[in-house]
Amino acid sequence: MKTVVVGMSGGVDSSVAAALLKEQGYNVIGLFMHNWEEDDEDGCCTAAQDFEDVRRVCNKLNIPYYSVNFAKEYMDRVFSYFLREYAAGRTPNPDVLCNREIKFGPFLEYALSLGADYIATGHYCDIEHKDGYHYLLKAVDQNKDQTYFLNQLSQKQLERVLFPLGKLTKPEVRKIAEKYGLNTAEKKDSTGICFIGERKFREFLKNFIPAKKGKIVDLSGNVVGEHDGVMYYTLGQRRGLNIGGKSGTEGGRWFVVDKDVKNNLLIVSQKDESPLYSKALISYSINWIPKMPEKTEFKCYAKFRYRQPEQEVNVKIESNKVLVSFVKPQRAVTPGQFVVFYDDKACLGGGIIEEVIK
Repeated sequence: MKTVVVGMSGGVDSSVAAALLKEQGYNVIGLFMHNWEEDDEDGCCTAAQDFEDVRRVCNKLNIPYYSVNFAKEYMDRVFSYFLREYAAGRTPNPDVLCNREIKFGPFLEYALSLGADYIATGHYCDIEHKDGYHYLLKAVDQNKDQTYFLNQLSQKQLERVLFPLGKLTKPEVRKIAEKYGLNTAEKKDSTGICFIGERKFREFLKNFIPAKKGKIVDLSGNVVGEHDGVMYYTLGQRRGLNIGGKSGTEGGRWFVVDKDVKNNLLIVSQKDESPLYSKALISYSINWIPKMPEKTEFKCYAKFRYRQPEQEVNVKIESNKVLVSFVKPQRAVTPGQFVVFYDDKACLGGGIIEEVIK
């Protein structure tokens, strides 16, 4: 009997992944990862409650479970990067790094030490092992597809992975949880960045990066307000600018179009959204799945943020530099986020957006 260690988060998805694998005849072990040390008594870290949910699910399924602390690895490999990127005025995606550096890194190593043949997660995606390669396939439920967050996984990391939810929709997953009598069947999906929980992001970030107030200027350089720190704002953001209703600024809502970190300026526009649109981007050192493309120029689809519909692009590979040209201009493509490539059925890999070409 093959042994599978399932990454259990305390949510319905990983609970059902464990149930399905046991039903399929695997020897299943549940493993809960503790990735964040919460020192604030008023903090909203839900790790204790989540582990209690894991315990109840595993007892219901009659499978063993363990807890492992990867907080130091998370701090060193993910959170330090997260802070560096925000301090530089970029918008990182720590969930992508968490998958590459933790869930399919130390977690995989720990699972193998427990005697695992495979690991499994509750991600909505699928996998195909064919001719010595491992293909990351899109989920049947396109509304929940999570291949975007897995675009940095290597062939070695994908070699021993099972994704039991790849062919299921979210409603089907909840029905299966109800069938097994799992206490997570109606549990609300977690949102936002894992280690922040329900707290206000700006207040959280102030604990690590000192806020530096500065000027908000329009496209002509006129001062229209004051910001709390350029790191707190994202391209295209409309809320929280606090510049509506000022004299001479009537005519619609303002939104962020650029950040000048060097001069500590937040650049905004009113009505005119054209500065937000771009025609191409540059990325470096793309992680290609399952391997480097045979052609240096080709057409495919891409996403520049999670839940965005796939967009047609032209890709040109020049050594380790990749130029991605958009068939249609794209709004608010953001440095620090990931560009992720697709064909009709699979995720082809991705890389960090380094430069945006207007």
